[in-house]
Amino acid sequence: MKNKNKIEVEKLNLWYGSKHALHDLNIKIHENQITALIGPSGCGKSTFLRCLNRMNDLVSSARIEGQVIIDGQDIYAKEVDEVSVRKRIGMVFQQPNPFPKSIYENIAYAPIKHGLVKKGKECDELVEKSLISAGLWDEVKDKLHEPGTSLSGGQQQRLCIARTIAVEPDVILMDEPTSALDPISTEKIEALMLELKKKYTIVIVTHNMQQAARVADYTAFFHLGDLIEYDETETIFVNPKVSKTEDYITGRFG
Repeated sequence: MKNKNKIEVEKLNLWYGSKHALHDLNIKIHENQITALIGPSGCGKSTFLRCLNRMNDLVSSARIEGQVIIDGQDIYAKEVDEVSVRKRIGMVFQQPNPFPKSIYENIAYAPIKHGLVKKGKECDELVEKSLISAGLWDEVKDKLHEPGTSLSGGQQQRLCIARTIAVEPDVILMDEPTSALDPISTEKIEALMLELKKKYTIVIVTHNMQQAARVADYTAFFHLGDLIEYDETETIFVNPKVSKTEDYITGRFG
């Protein structure tokens, strides 16, 4: 069965001032799959990830050309509101960043603000459902009104994932979501990602090649702002077509 394309990137270029950071990228990201972006530091992975929800709009020196088409709509079209884009395309960052609010409010805040739920029973149910989806409910159900920051690092990251899915996005972007976590927390987040892809399209930046091999259906290898190779993960790791990909995978540089 052919995978449906969720995101189609065409001729994407990005400059920070005079620095040309992404060069003519073309990539199709498949629905309900996990796509990993790998490559050495500074190669454009996170910059590309932030193009998918217009986070680079917040950088005054950034200039973007090309198209990022999600569900048939170019998110850079003039009539598209970047705030609505960021609601549809959730983002989980490297360092867990819960709001300085209670666990409950961390999740309820955005859905109430966007008018997705009303306060009370409807909101309670959404908070519970989001925490269950993020594999955190059993650990926090008796302390929902304690600060989100009181949780361990791994729990905070799952809280951030619960917060992301509470607004029912179409796509979840993850920028090295486990790099600040211990191995047990990492394992939980990876298991969670495999569960979440049933409902969401996930794009993850990772420095950890074993992680890409474990969780990703597709892998894209970036180097110096170019997309060198993109294929099913097994092909990239076992039988890459480009020698530079093989050199990176086998540790000859990086």
